[in-house]
Amino acid sequence: MDAATARHPALDLPFDAEAILAGLKPWVECESPTFDAAAVNRMMDLASRELALLGARIDRIPGRMGFGDCVRARFPHPAGDAVPGILVMAHLDTVHPVGTLAKLPWRRDGGTVRGPGIFDMKGGTYLSVEAIRRILAAGIATPLPVTFLLTSDEEIGSPSTRDLIEAEASRSRYVLVPEPARPDGGVVTGRYAIARFNLRTTGRPSHAGATLGEGRSAIREMCRQVLAIEAMTTEDCTFSAGVFHGGTWVNCVPTHCDAEVLSMAKRQADLDSGVERMLALTSSTNEVLLEVKRGVTRPVWEPDGGVMALYDHARGLARSLGFDISHQSSGGGSDGNFTGAMGIPTLDGLGVGGAGAHTLDEHIAIGTLVPRAKLMAGLLSTLS
Repeated sequence: MDAATARHPALDLPFDAEAILAGLKPWVECESPTFDAAAVNRMMDLASRELALLGARIDRIPGRMGFGDCVRARFPHPAGDAVPGILVMAHLDTVHPVGTLAKLPWRRDGGTVRGPGIFDMKGGTYLSVEAIRRILAAGIATPLPVTFLLTSDEEIGSPSTRDLIEAEASRSRYVLVPEPARPDGGVVTGRYAIARFNLRTTGRPSHAGATLGEGRSAIREMCRQVLAIEAMTTEDCTFSAGVFHGGTWVNCVPTHCDAEVLSMAKRQADLDSGVERMLALTSSTNEVLLEVKRGVTRPVWEPDGGVMALYDHARGLARSLGFDISHQSSGGGSDGNFTGAMGIPTLDGLGVGGAGAHTLDEHIAIGTLVPRAKLMAGLLSTLS
């Protein structure tokens, strides 16, 4: 896996930022929020066509649990499908609901371009497609077969696709994840463990005007719980509530309240301890019921020798291109959690530079497009 002494021709492929932006724009303007399967499938249609035109064999994998389809694109290789190769793993769902384009339209502003999902992670995904496009156009043979796996539910923890991701990764020698680059341009060689929880409080309804005292508010109890849960945060394990729903009518003491909580830890043991604490929660009163259910969990991914060798290889390529890349373990999960935890050498954070993920300020830095595309092309062309 050592970089060749002579400069590899893939590092000098003629990438063009304007061409990349022109191809990326339709992807960004095809809104694809996780919970809208039809919208995600429209995005899968776009990506499938793009990859098919490049000669990939497209497998459309039906969605389940109400989520969108996935796409596997295998590029022809003399070694065939049986040889473990490179898996480029990306998701095409976003957190932004349909209609976000009205608030966050595709807009170029100096050295940045804005749009929903452009940074997380359509920019990096399209960049990877552009990398294989340029490799094929130049007639460069990749030492290993290349497969793209595009999934539909990463933004909510990949509940319907984890088995697919792990099955494909088990047939791969390396996994490359074009999630956004770190703020300093570095890459990700590990990720923290993450657990999600669904909470429900059930109180006793009453008329909020005539018989207020007879009711027991589910919202009031949930507020107590959220304050107590977030107060459990330490350096080793964090807790945060991000979704909250309760009540039906303002003149009725609410019967139900639902919340979603996220816990994150650098070490699996710390997360396991946090999970125990969450599942042991009880209501502050016998008159309101509290239920806590564990949701999607991402295992901790800690870098091993295989990951660091892959990083060193990528760093050597980056230096040949005139820049350097640091590495770090990162909070915030990705599907790299699964493959890294399996022991498959995985390199994450290979996507574009930018900021504002999941917000109405989401944007990419145009100046990072060509260097990152060349880095991805270098990896696809030199890993063996």
